[in-house]
Amino acid sequence: MAISSQLGLSFLAAMLTASAFDAESVPGGSGAPAGSRPEACQTAVLSDGFTIPFARREVAGATTRLWLCADAGTGYVEIPSERIEGFEPGPPAPEAPANSPEVTVIGVRPARDLIRDSIAIAASRHQIDPDFVASVVKAESGFNPAAVSPKGAQGLMQLMPQTAAKLGVENALDPAANVEGGTKYLRQLLDQYDGDAVKALAAYNAGPQRVAQYRGIPPYAETLAYITRIINDYNRKKLQQRAHPPVAPAAK
Repeated sequence: MAISSQLGLSFLAAMLTASAFDAESVPGGSGAPAGSRPEACQTAVLSDGFTIPFARREVAGATTRLWLCADAGTGYVEIPSERIEGFEPGPPAPEAPANSPEVTVIGVRPARDLIRDSIAIAASRHQIDPDFVASVVKAESGFNPAAVSPKGAQGLMQLMPQTAAKLGVENALDPAANVEGGTKYLRQLLDQYDGDAVKALAAYNAGPQRVAQYRGIPPYAETLAYITRIINDYNRKKLQQRAHPPVAPAAK
C-alpha cells in the first residue's frame, strides 16, 4: 500500500487500523482520564538523548508512566525510571507580532505557508500524501527549520548528516532541501516495507536495522510514542476533511 496523493481518504482506513497500535503497543492506550491533564506540557529528557513531551507523570516502582500531550496523541508510555535524566518545561509557543518574521539563531525563519509549499512539492514528486509528510514534520521538528537534536539531526525532518549526504542534501537547514530529502527517504522506506506506514515510521525514527533486528516495531518507548503521535495527527486531519469537505465553487 503506497501512501500517495491519489489515495486521498482511502488511506484513512489503514491508518485507523494502525491506530489500534495505541492500545496494543503503548500500555493503556485508551488515554488519560478526562480532565486529568494539566494545560502545559513538560519534557522528559532520556539518557539516550531523546525527549518525550508529556502532560503528567506517574511513578510506579521502577517505571515512570508519561501521559502524552494532547497534540501527541492519546495514551501514555512507560519507561524505566533510570532512563530518565530529568524534566524540563515544555517549549514556549509565543505568537509573533503581526507582519513580523520569526527570528532564529540562523536568521529569519520561512513563513509556515512556504514550508507547506515545500511539503506539497516534495510529496507530489515522491507520491506521498502531503498530510502524512506534514504530520512527520510536526513530530520531528514542530515545523522549526532550525531544529537540531542532541544527536545532531537537523532541520524540519531531522536528517542525520550521513543520511542527508546519502540523499544529496547539502544543507539540511535549508527547509526546501530538507523536506525534499526527508520525503525521498520516506518514499524509500515505504517501498522497502511494501507500503507499511507503521514500519516505515519505525525505521525513520529508530533505523531500518532496528526494524530488521526486532522483525517489526522496536520496543522503544520513544519510537512507540513517535509512531502514535504521527498516526493520530494524520487521522485527525483526515477525519476533519471528511467532516468538512471543500465546497465546490458555484458554476458561472
